[in-house]
Amino acid sequence: MIQSPLNYTGGKFKLLPQILPLFPQNINVFVDLFCGGCNVGINVDCNRVIYNDLNENLLYLYNTFKNLDKQSVMDWIYQIIDKYDLSLVSKYGYDHYNCESSAGLGDYNRDKFLKLRADFNEKHAKGTIDYYYYVMLYVIIVYAFNNQIRFNSNGEFNLPVGKRDFNKKMEQKLSDFIDRIQEQNCRFTCCDFRDFDTSALTANDFVYVDPPYLITCATYNEQGGWGETEEKDLLAFLDKLHNQGVRFALSNVLRSKGKENHILIEWVNKNTDKYRAIPLNYSYSNSNYQTKDKTSNSEEVLIVNY
Repeated sequence: MIQSPLNYTGGKFKLLPQILPLFPQNINVFVDLFCGGCNVGINVDCNRVIYNDLNENLLYLYNTFKNLDKQSVMDWIYQIIDKYDLSLVSKYGYDHYNCESSAGLGDYNRDKFLKLRADFNEKHAKGTIDYYYYVMLYVIIVYAFNNQIRFNSNGEFNLPVGKRDFNKKMEQKLSDFIDRIQEQNCRFTCCDFRDFDTSALTANDFVYVDPPYLITCATYNEQGGWGETEEKDLLAFLDKLHNQGVRFALSNVLRSKGKENHILIEWVNKNTDKYRAIPLNYSYSNSNYQTKDKTSNSEEVLIVNY
């Protein structure tokens, strides 16, 4: 399986062995409605993929990987690392930077990272946005805190430096991802799910929905980013798909850490004749919004209409 080159919060890579066998066969168009790290859409057997997300920077980054030849991507990554004198432990080792693996590389990279980040944000301010700009974004993500992605309201990347750098494992993941996305028949759209045009979808197509989880805490549902209104609108959107004869699967949690998604539970219970909730077994040990405590009793499900 191909793993996303981005450490995207809530990524479903570890869950793929469970959910992919539950997907229908013979998919024409696969819609990854909240594509995030693209872990699902990049691994689905289908004729065409539509990746959708609200984060336009994310989609332009994928579009760069899709359209720019892989060698140019790799060359630019190493040029940027060299230009800003960022660490490259895979080549020089930790001793070269007077750092230890346990403490990470943040102390060495901090000022260099901030210079890269400032130059990147300046390019945004000047409107000089091109493929190189998005390769810069990828390098920033690699060297940023927890390899995460965050922009402020002015469109500026604003995460601090992290502890890691560009290693061979990251390079291999990126290489494999580029190979797959360049051979895949896919396109990228950036819109709110409520504005996504479903009119052309048929019974041969399939929509996978992995939204922000209402009862969990993450950067994508802080400050009112995802609330009960969005949750209800999404369920209405899924009802619309079902009435249109389009197959769908929804990833979500019914209960987590003492909280209960009563809106989702009531919707499932009201529609037992149409939808079924398939229990999944997964612990988000690599995510920001779930605890590593195995007593949290997070009840993860895949809700399907087929």
